[in-house]
Amino acid sequence: MPKYVIEREIPGAGKLTAEQLKEISQTSCGVLSKMGPEIQWVNSFVTTDKIYCIYNAPNEEMVREHAKQGGFPANSINKVSTVIDPITAE
Repeated sequence: MPKYVIEREIPGAGKLTAEQLKEISQTSCGVLSKMGPEIQWVNSFVTTDKIYCIYNAPNEEMVREHAKQGGFPANSINKVSTVIDPITAE
């Protein structure tokens, strides 16, 4: 299944409390539950003013629909073409 990186511009994201992040996560999981097993949230990286999310989904439209239903920004959605890591260097 294709993998996507979603960039969400959220000013002050790095200062969100654990409770706020929990609420965001619960909202996301609730939307995913309604959308079915085709779309999966892998993980997210919180930075100062952005959250970068990794999703598995059959297409970009499904990722956009998740953002719309959850009320999340999706400022940039990029399909991953290849994943590299330290093993790639061997």
